[in-house]
Amino acid sequence: MLTTRFVDGAPNWIDLGSPDLDGACAFYGALFGWQFRSAGPEAGGYGFFQLDGRTVAGAMPTGPDQGPPAWTVYFRSDDAQATAKTAEQAHGRVLFPPMDVMGEGHMTVLADPAGAPFGIWQPGRTTGVDVADEPGALCWAELYTPDVAAAAAFYHRVLGLETSALPFPGGTYTCVNPAGGGDDTMFGGMVPLADAPADAGSRAHWLPYFAVESTDAVVMNARQLGGTVRMPATTMEGVGRMAQLADPYGAVFAVIKGEPQS
Repeated sequence: MLTTRFVDGAPNWIDLGSPDLDGACAFYGALFGWQFRSAGPEAGGYGFFQLDGRTVAGAMPTGPDQGPPAWTVYFRSDDAQATAKTAEQAHGRVLFPPMDVMGEGHMTVLADPAGAPFGIWQPGRTTGVDVADEPGALCWAELYTPDVAAAAAFYHRVLGLETSALPFPGGTYTCVNPAGGGDDTMFGGMVPLADAPADAGSRAHWLPYFAVESTDAVVMNARQLGGTVRMPATTMEGVGRMAQLADPYGAVFAVIKGEPQS
């Protein structure tokens, strides 16, 4: 499961890039109860989505030259510079060079060989988000990729991630966990891009999941707030009820009400 006991290779941050930050704040505030707090005038508009005073994500305004509106999942590393170099050696790309973030940590944004963007956060004063795996917070991360085996090899080399096969009716799901963590530290999975919801021009991407109390209620609210339903609410036995959505500006995310684990 995803926790705030961050280890190398595990997700420890997530942020949203949106062309209309005020509109995005209104959407996610109404959907999840998040409140936005600015990081200050020196942060270029960057700020934090908070739930009951705890940070669940970051957010920033973006322009057309910075790519489409999107959520970016960040993974923990003790050395962002070295991780970026390893990613390049493994045929990935550096989209945003490693930099110090006002002493809070070091970050870089990379892309895997299939083009899926992801971030690296090297903790400084900020280790990561304050809450995970609770309603309104990140609880899972899923990579949609054209070649699961190639992606598994890339992320193993760059982040040490390990994969395992989980059978389910009609196929096999590839689960992901940090090195040496085993089943208890699974935080996500890898899915063939061909299995993504029908979406013209869909590219390789990491899809964040947020935990919710009621998937159906969130789907209904998202529609009313101007969002789009990419995959309607669906129940998977032993997992939970999930749906894939996009905010009014096109940033894609998923929600899930997980089944209680015995």
